[in-house]
Amino acid sequence: MSIESEQNITRIHIEDKEFILIGTAHVSRQSAEQVKEVIERERPDTVCIELDEPRYQSIVEGDKWKQTDIFQVIKERKATLLLMNLAIGSFQKRMAKQFGIKPGQEMIQGIESTKETGAELVLADRNIQVTFSRIWNNLGFTGKAKLLTQIIFSIFSDESITEEELERIKSKDMLDSMLNEFTQVFPQLKTPLIDERDQYLAQKIRTAPGEKVVAVLGAAHVPGITKEIHKEHDLERLSERPPKSKAPKIIGWMIPLAIIALIAYTFINNPSAGFDQSISWILWNGGFSALGVLIGMGHPLAILTAFIAAPITSLHPLLAAGWFAGFVQAYFKRPSVKDFDTLSEDVLSVKGFWNNKVTRVLLIVVLANLGSTLGTIIGGADVVRLFIKNFT
Repeated sequence: MSIESEQNITRIHIEDKEFILIGTAHVSRQSAEQVKEVIERERPDTVCIELDEPRYQSIVEGDKWKQTDIFQVIKERKATLLLMNLAIGSFQKRMAKQFGIKPGQEMIQGIESTKETGAELVLADRNIQVTFSRIWNNLGFTGKAKLLTQIIFSIFSDESITEEELERIKSKDMLDSMLNEFTQVFPQLKTPLIDERDQYLAQKIRTAPGEKVVAVLGAAHVPGITKEIHKEHDLERLSERPPKSKAPKIIGWMIPLAIIALIAYTFINNPSAGFDQSISWILWNGGFSALGVLIGMGHPLAILTAFIAAPITSLHPLLAAGWFAGFVQAYFKRPSVKDFDTLSEDVLSVKGFWNNKVTRVLLIVVLANLGSTLGTIIGGADVVRLFIKNFT
């Protein structure tokens, strides 16, 4: 195997095949231009791009997501996931807007140039849901909270960088230092987010048909792929989703059953104390869930719905107060076609993110659920306190 490097391009020769890796930045105009120039000049047999099927379809289908039924999103329990995807995407879109290009333009250019040259297109990245599940599985409660906090801060940061700085980031020395820093902050994430995907991408690129293969990649993956491409990797193993732990489900049922048992036992032996426990549970649960909807500036009936639903849904792990509050919010403040049309622009600012009816419904769902969770913790503790007070 031989390796040659030039500006943002790495050439690898393995036996009778040549691999040309283009290291890109996902919001760089120069990256998109370079992808077009290299593919047209090299005329490869195959072009591999760092996309999986879902992300490829979102690019090809364009604005099809605007047909989303907000009620269906809530019903399928995808409100939090959609909200986080919109939030994370807003950071990249804001940078892309700063440079006057589309986010992921280098991937779009790769797809277009592949068609124009008649090369075969290979979607080389691992399914993003598999990556997310393997990342989430590697984090404990503290790690998850820290990661979400970092994401939220990055979303609403007004910091901007020059395109020259962006291009410098693509140099290998800079990337190595970035990855080292990344590993220090979130050491559990480097394996599923970088190392495993390097192996997956390397295997897909290595086995791509033809004697000349061009790969359009985020620059952070180029050093790892250069190291891994001469090895054999098991794609089936790398695509496995981690088994779901039964502990959360068991705990999810044990806590409400314990709360019900304590209140029932107290009622039988001391109806007055049992009544106090019930009121405490309702006020803490309903109050915090309603407060969450109020903070999200939800409809008055959505606030009332959260207050009524939370004490009940908290006793059933398969239900959530946010779903009911979200349905009511969506019914009275149903997002219009205009809200979906302006969503991609609205998520670029805190004000737009807050005012768009689509993101408002999603916020109501999330805030109501967060409030209910907090209310469950405090209300449950108070139920236990009253139980101990009356039976010791």
